[in-house]
Amino acid sequence: MITPAQCRAARALIEWPREQLAEVSRVALRTIVDFERGARSPREVTLIAIQAALESGGIAFLDNGDVSSGPGVALRDRQG
Repeated sequence: MITPAQCRAARALIEWPREQLAEVSRVALRTIVDFERGARSPREVTLIAIQAALESGGIAFLDNGDVSSGPGVALRDRQG
């Protein structure tokens, strides 16, 4: 499942403010703010919506199996 750090990093890579993520994911802005600061753990369906929105913006999520330092994010190749 997506982590708060991945969410922040993903938004930074695609230069989305929280408001844009809220709009695209259809998740309340307050939920995104609280999630990113670690104050709340949203329901699984909410995390799926956030992750799907970021993926639609060009983000690929990396898991622990590929990166020794833990989960991360990367920009997908937008040409393919």
